[in-house]
This record gives sequence, C-alpha cells and structure tokens, in this order.
Amino acid sequence: MAAPAVRIVMLGTKDFALPTFQALLKTGHEVVALVTQPDRPQGRKQELIPSPIKQEAIRQGVRVEQPEDVNAPEGVELVRSLRPDLLVTAAYGQILSAELLGVPPMGGINLHGSILPKYRGAAPVARAIQRGETESGVTVILMSPRVDAGGMIAVARTPIARDETAGELEARLARLGAPLIVEAIDALAAGSAEVIPQETAQATKAPKLRKDDGLIDWSRPAQDVHNLVRAMQPWPTASTHWHPSDPEKKPVRLIVHRSSVVEGQGEPGRVIVADASGSGPGLVVAAGSGAVRLWFVQVPGKKPMPVDAFLRGHAVRPGDLLGPESPALP
Repeated sequence: MAAPAVRIVMLGTKDFALPTFQALLKTGHEVVALVTQPDRPQGRKQELIPSPIKQEAIRQGVRVEQPEDVNAPEGVELVRSLRPDLLVTAAYGQILSAELLGVPPMGGINLHGSILPKYRGAAPVARAIQRGETESGVTVILMSPRVDAGGMIAVARTPIARDETAGELEARLARLGAPLIVEAIDALAAGSAEVIPQETAQATKAPKLRKDDGLIDWSRPAQDVHNLVRAMQPWPTASTHWHPSDPEKKPVRLIVHRSSVVEGQGEPGRVIVADASGSGPGLVVAAGSGAVRLWFVQVPGKKPMPVDAFLRGHAVRPGDLLGPESPALP
C-alpha cells in the first residue's frame, strides 16, 4: 500500500537547496510553499536579485514566503496557516525554533552537507576541504533546536577529489542529497524510517566563513595552503599580497583561485619561479614545507586570469615576497 501524500513546506535559500526543491516537486507529495530568505542587495549595483530557488518556485507556481524571522510569532503563524505535515530544510539560513518545529505533525527534516556528527554548522563543505578530508557526504536528520544534532535518517558518502573546490563539491552533494530526502520522506510517511542517534562525542564544528578566513599563511605546509585555496572557493576566496622588489611600489592584493602542490623549498612566501611564457611552471611560491604553484589569480578590479597573463602585466621576480599586506620586519 502506497504511503499517503505529505503536505510539505520547503525552507531553503542557497543553491545547495535547489536540487532538493526540484526533486520534491516531482514526487506525489504536495509542496504547498517555499519559505526563503528575503532578497538581499547583490553586486556592485546592490540590486535585489531573487535566488535561483525562488525563481524556480515562481516558474512552478509554488507559493513563496520570505519572512525576515521565521521564528517570530508572525513567522510561526504563517507556517501554521499553511497546515504542513512536514518541514523540509536545506541551506535555509536560520535555525528553526522548537515552537516552529512543533507546528507540523511530522516535525522537520534537514539535508546537511557532511557525514554527521562531523562538521556541524554553517560551512561543512568548506571546513572539510580546509582540513584535508578525502571523503564527504550528506546526512538527512530529524531536526531539533540544537544545530545539526538530530537523529540521522539517511547518509550518502562520496570521495573528495584531490583538487576539488568547495563550490564544486557542494554542487555534487546537493545532487547526491536530493533523492535521499525523497526516500526519507517516503519512509517517514510509511512509518518505516529508522532514526539513529548521533554520537555526540564524535561531533566537530564547521563555523561560518568570514572574509579573513581566506588569508594565506605561507608558513603552513604546501598541502594546507592548497586546501585553503580549494576551501575558500567560491567565497570568500584565498588571498595574499605580492610585495614588488621595487620599494616604491605598493603591495598588490592577489586572489588565488586555483593552485597545486609542487616540489620546491625556500623561505615561506618567497617566489621560487616566475615564468610568464605560458608553457613553463608559471608562479611557484615556497611554503612551510614544499611549494605551491598558482594557476589562476585575480587582482582587484580585474577578472580572474591565468597566472602567465598576470605575470606578463606585473614584474614578479624570484625572491619577491608573498604574504600579509604589512609583513613583519626582519
């Protein structure tokens, strides 16, 4: 006997939530509304641009609600008025209160971008890459007021590629998790879902990214620097400052989009090779151990470019220093 259809309110904002929302629309369940964050000013023109998930909801004729605080009394009443059986969340941007989670009879489930209990928090994908993990995954949990601490309904795992960025991995995890959410809903509706408590002692945190998290510390091993470059894509990006040999010239902020680990040694942050030919090793910088080759970089006000293009426009020389804008004096 087929499980009954479930009235679902989806709460999601970021791109990670879109595949789940699209998958829900293809089920026999009723998606009665999308609750998403209010549109925020974006870009240089600070335009109010609707998120891709909001645009998809409008295309599909799904009701869209954008409360500033979904846990405020008016937000809770809004959700109650929709009469959901279940809340489904993914990358929504607010922690749901116990009162809100108590509105639907089935509670709420969340798609999280890690293998819980590791990397609880706002930036699980970036933090996993930053710390050199070689495996990631997604977990569907029953929601509780504690962040990412609910019982686990389903888990899917995937290897992390050696040079994969956080943005690339997050997109893969979003696609991996969408069918997992659908399976979890069906199991809950049929009364066959197995909920496994998390091992709290094994929990680790994945705090929200800040702009200064992307500052490269060249005293770290080359692999750590490479992991940071990968983890900070697409935001806040990894960066450093090039200090020209000419003392009259100011340091140039250099955003690093792509890198790799190579052999080499020297004082951390010193340029080992600066080859603008396009067929040579490009720009190689010494780290605490080993060296890092920069492949794609960006200077403020310009688009990302291959490193040979940057080198043709900037007189970088072996022995130049990369590091903080104001390095400590020797």
